[in-house]
Amino acid sequence: MNRWRVLIVLALTYALLGILMNSVGTVILQSIRHLGASKTMGSTLEACKDLSVVAASFLLALRIPRFGYRRALGGVMAAIALVCLAVSFAGDFIAMQLLFVATGLCFGIAKIATYGTIGLLARDPADHASVTGIVEGVFMVGLLVGVWLFGGFIAADATGAGWLRIYWLIGALAGLLALAWWAVPFDETGSVAGDDAAPGGIGAMLALAALPATVAFLIGIFCYVLVEQSVGTWLPTFNNEVLHLPAAMSVQMSSIYVGAIAIGRLGSGVILRQVGWLPVLLACLGGIALLIVATLPAARGVTLRADIGWANAPAAAYLFPLLGVFMAPIYPTLCSVTLSALPRHRHAAMMGLIVIFSALGGTLGSLITGLLFQHVSGQFAFYFALLPLALIAAMLPRIRGGLDREARA
Repeated sequence: MNRWRVLIVLALTYALLGILMNSVGTVILQSIRHLGASKTMGSTLEACKDLSVVAASFLLALRIPRFGYRRALGGVMAAIALVCLAVSFAGDFIAMQLLFVATGLCFGIAKIATYGTIGLLARDPADHASVTGIVEGVFMVGLLVGVWLFGGFIAADATGAGWLRIYWLIGALAGLLALAWWAVPFDETGSVAGDDAAPGGIGAMLALAALPATVAFLIGIFCYVLVEQSVGTWLPTFNNEVLHLPAAMSVQMSSIYVGAIAIGRLGSGVILRQVGWLPVLLACLGGIALLIVATLPAARGVTLRADIGWANAPAAAYLFPLLGVFMAPIYPTLCSVTLSALPRHRHAAMMGLIVIFSALGGTLGSLITGLLFQHVSGQFAFYFALLPLALIAAMLPRIRGGLDREARA
């Protein structure tokens, strides 16, 4: 029973941070409208978030297990509660920059602690993959809820500052989760090695990064996040410029992609208990490629219409985001099988590498897709995703072979 209590609090903590992490686009828009920020200033929020995630992972990954996963997650929620309370009274753009610096630092810490906690609670590799898929699925549900939650507060805002009240709600939820972590202790034995067991600090990350299986895994993770973030970031632009949907509708329809990932991850938690991870991921990569090749041509010849709405939107607006269903299992499953093959005291070092390469992949993917949208037709920009997808497919057998060799060693 205590195991499920921990997992519920863990998933909710992760999802609440996801709401804040995914709100950067909305906050940029509101900062430009109401806080006097320029577009150039607004773009710094993404850097505040991503660079803070990398910094937390690089500097703190090996310290978190010694501090304790439960205390780290409770401390993160307490910090978020205080930051949200302060931001709710903000009237200056610098407060938003500080919000995303704090959010990035907290997310970097929480992601390492989340996967470390899963490693302690999982009964076997299949259970690890299933639990990881469910936790990541709840994370995506949080992102979906956040889109509509922010939209509701903005729609009800009559003053230009009323939307900041959303941080009262988020702060209150974070405070409750901080108390929940105090109330659900669990055994963290095994999260830290003995004093002479393994290199510490950055040396532990470098030792892992030198393994052939880790190299293949990090390439796969990098490529996956590159694709996921490029689609997620530029899908509203695709809907607006290629499918000629109104701006508001373009943003709202992009929630189909987030919802598809949430459904896929929750479903993968069940499927991976019954089927081996390699055939599942290869089938998912094939499904993504098929949807890209089948749906993007349907975007050709779409013209601007005055009466466009949800009932008569182009088919591509509904079909293309469904690739999220097939994308969903890839990231959590790759993380799960790799972490399951490692001793528990090395999970934090591996998660540090995962978070760093994920952040770099997301940043590069968004940049490359943006350049393609600028210099070629937006209809063709997403064909670029086929290249990293092929590279992931090439890495999967190498990852399994490397993990099998490590297990026999």
